Amino acid sequence: MTEQPVLVDRTEAVATITLNDPDRRNALTRASKEALRDAVADVARDQDVRAVVLTGAGKSFCVGQDLGEHSEGLVDGAAAAFATVREHYSPVVRDLLTMPKPVIAAVGGACVGAGLGFALACDHRVFAAGAKLGTAFSGIGLTFDSGLSFTLPRAVGDARAKELILLGQTFTAEQAIAWGISGETAEVADVLDRSLALARQLADGPTVAFGESKRLLLAGVDLDAALEAEAQAQTRCGATTDHTGAVAAFLGRETPVFKGA
Repeated sequence: MTEQPVLVDRTEAVATITLNDPDRRNALTRASKEALRDAVADVARDQDVRAVVLTGAGKSFCVGQDLGEHSEGLVDGAAAAFATVREHYSPVVRDLLTMPKPVIAAVGGACVGAGLGFALACDHRVFAAGAKLGTAFSGIGLTFDSGLSFTLPRAVGDARAKELILLGQTFTAEQAIAWGISGETAEVADVLDRSLALARQLADGPTVAFGESKRLLLAGVDLDAALEAEAQAQTRCGATTDHTGAVAAFLGRETPVFKGA
């Protein structure tokens, strides 16, 4: 991993948060998750920041949990390994969804698992044309985390959300937009510039009103209950041989065999 797993740039009223492990496609390690959680919380509190861009260095946005590190964590049991959901994933998603300022995801490439969760927790997305997205969880014997049980059905409807989690197939940015995930596409080289331009435009807008609008859109729904349910469900799934076997198969470049236990 690079020395700084997450970079934060503040230029005028826009903060850009960059996952900075391009060699591993910005897979999430404990170090990067802690740095991301702290960076998102920091810009959420910073009153000089009026809009935020979340992006990933290199050719990928984020491919989710680093399964090598996760496999090592499973040695101490599912409860220990999946403490990360409450400690890292849920706080990041909660702050992205609730911070009283607009957040744009600049998705320059692969956006999978928790990466998709983070992108959907943002208020708008600029996708690289043809970028591949996916939930990925069922492929390793897991269910939702990173807020996807909350954000995905709200974006694409219950039926499509079930399809995406059960089948676990990848899909393109263009399909995502057609299904109702708000966003736009740009050429890969233009994704960050377009995202920053939108962020500057929003930063010049009525950010108090934007914050109130975000709050009202969440009113009447229980985000905390959804995030806690995800944490409990992932721990139960993580204790199965389906999950541990699938992780080992993934790392060994083999096809997992699931037995429903």
